[in-house]
Amino acid sequence: MRGPKGRQERIPDVSHTAAYDYSLPPERIARYPVAQRDQSRLLVLPGGQRAGTAANSEAGFRDLYFCDLTSLIASGDLIVVNESRVLPVRLLGRKPTGAECEVLLLRPTEAHGLAGLSHRWEALVRPGSKLKPGRRVIVSDDLSLVIEEGIPGGGRIVRLDTEGSIDQVLEQHGRVPLPPYLNRAEESLDRERYQTVYARDPGSVAAPTAGLHFTQELLHSLTDRGANIARISLHVGPGSFRPVKSERIEEHEMHYESWHIPSETVESVRQTRSRGGRIWAVGTTVVRALETAADQEGMLREGSGTTDLFVTPGFRFRVVDALITNFHLPRSTLLMLVAAFAGYDVTMRAYAHAIDSGYRFYSYGDAMAIIPNQEGRSL
Repeated sequence: MRGPKGRQERIPDVSHTAAYDYSLPPERIARYPVAQRDQSRLLVLPGGQRAGTAANSEAGFRDLYFCDLTSLIASGDLIVVNESRVLPVRLLGRKPTGAECEVLLLRPTEAHGLAGLSHRWEALVRPGSKLKPGRRVIVSDDLSLVIEEGIPGGGRIVRLDTEGSIDQVLEQHGRVPLPPYLNRAEESLDRERYQTVYARDPGSVAAPTAGLHFTQELLHSLTDRGANIARISLHVGPGSFRPVKSERIEEHEMHYESWHIPSETVESVRQTRSRGGRIWAVGTTVVRALETAADQEGMLREGSGTTDLFVTPGFRFRVVDALITNFHLPRSTLLMLVAAFAGYDVTMRAYAHAIDSGYRFYSYGDAMAIIPNQEGRSL
């Protein structure tokens, strides 16, 4: 591979975590959403050129707005969204001594993973050195938590002590678990904006952020043009924020998340395939759910389960044809999934272009659309 002035450039080893590092100026982190959801910017990666659309001079990238999806998604295509709803699971309380503490609920201990089914949760606590089994955290007059036991990785099993339903007390006393890189407290706007407009299945501790850009009006415009919408649910866990710390990516232990794919979505995928349409995944969560539930021939099955699928370059995609996603943290499993889908070189050049062009990054940031060529993806 030749660089400027013909010098030989070193090709990164995509099996090393360091290959997925990049430098992001702090001002590129979007700490707040744009005023109108679908006015986020949209970077379209090579392979999706359509007649009448001017290409950016740099490697075929196109700089659009999210509302321009109507020019990219064709009649007969299927848009698969994650309808998981973010729960306000960050609880601030005090020990009986008056000392302040914090509990972040991760998932109910029941396999279904729905908020109303359990008073016992896996959780992260702070300060961990003070919240040992047997300790109590008082959140309000009608809600307290008892630390029942420790679990591997420094977490806890906690029991919510309340006479009300879990979802109601969380809505009343919990806070939105904003990503730590926003570096701010929850504000009133986050209750609406850190949630997709189609969210209805409670269970996530982080938003499936690619869907934050959709408005009901944009969804209606897409369906009016002949596209179809299908729904899955994958409850996003805290692993979304954790960088890969191992030197080689295959040494990373992937977090698991609960998913559900209804029979209607399986049928929609089958019909889309039969008529030659494309399957659009809105977010990496949708990719992981669909690819987990597919067999070797790409046939999708309905049902529920958990997945620890780690998608890295070399992965063979069986269901997803096009991907809508946000810009992800360095060294993250999400960035590795994007590199697997778009190709490592294209992905890293796209990130460099986005930084140079003033795109906004991470949960409240801008988006990209990846529409590979029919010939497939190249590393």
